[in-house]
Amino acid sequence: MTKLRIIVISLLLAALCGCSGDADDMGIVARVNGSPIYLTQLEFQHDQFQADTVGAYVPSVEKLRVEYGDILADLIVQELVVQELKRRDMAVTDEEFKEAEEAVRSDYPEGAFEQVLVEEYIDLKSWRQQLRYHLAQKKFYQLVLRPQIKIDYKEAEKYYRDHISDYYLPESLRILVVRGPSRELVEKAVEKYRREQDQMNLATAFGEVETREVMVREGRMSAAWRNAVSNLEPGQSSSVLADKFGFEALILLERSKAKVLEPAQAYPLVEEALLESKLHRAFDQWLAQTLVTAKISVSEHLLNQTVGDKTMEDVVQQDAIQEEAASGEAAPEEIPMEADADGEPDAPDEAPEN
Repeated sequence: MTKLRIIVISLLLAALCGCSGDADDMGIVARVNGSPIYLTQLEFQHDQFQADTVGAYVPSVEKLRVEYGDILADLIVQELVVQELKRRDMAVTDEEFKEAEEAVRSDYPEGAFEQVLVEEYIDLKSWRQQLRYHLAQKKFYQLVLRPQIKIDYKEAEKYYRDHISDYYLPESLRILVVRGPSRELVEKAVEKYRREQDQMNLATAFGEVETREVMVREGRMSAAWRNAVSNLEPGQSSSVLADKFGFEALILLERSKAKVLEPAQAYPLVEEALLESKLHRAFDQWLAQTLVTAKISVSEHLLNQTVGDKTMEDVVQQDAIQEEAASGEAAPEEIPMEADADGEPDAPDEAPEN
């Protein structure tokens, strides 16, 4: 993500010094205002990131460094959010955390949650840490950023006009699909429905018949369905169609013409789009201001690594510039740093010593 890469650049160019590697720092990959981020957290996130591609490929060392850099940037941001909530006396409480964990566990039969963790090689402590980060991020957006956002009706009107194509609804059809194991059974079920207009009675009267109501755009229907309903009026049914799964008939319930949502109808969607955009901008602004004074140090093992003939910083910066150009956003201004006698950039004075 662009945001993460910008953060990586900011950290590498403006606010970093390598962790010392002392015994006290063993297992720590970064510190955020003194709070540690552990290698286990980094590995946990990377394992989740790679969950869908396990065994598909063996990543190169260079690719691992970039992936770990992105994940570490995200963890640093999440830790900054946690610290901001704590400073505002809005930290995620133990009660809120317990409620959220129980909500997740309730989706599993008793004892199955722990079994899934074991089968998926998921560390419970790391999973809980990430859940706490997620709750903090959600709370930060709701309680800190959302109250700052105002959406003016003129702004909403302009957004609606500028994005009018987003609120175009093509022609759609509401259809009752009646399926059964034989042509005769489906025909009888359709006749019963057309007489009584009661979908629920069909399953009772014909135990082997299934019904389902669907809303589908005409342009997305299969050729067979499009031909079957092309000349139907609401309330009429198609002939029985045969396929490899059995037989089905289509009853046209409603045909909605193509239209553009009126401003009043589109307003909830407009408000949602504007709110999301403004929240992202507010978050980016908060993050930029927070990074100015944050004391962040990263393990020397994640710094000054080379990818081919380039440093890791060069690769990350080049990727960020390309992503910013593609998105149309301005790339962050590079902060000049003086080089020491060895040609390495000096860390800023406020960087912590570890």
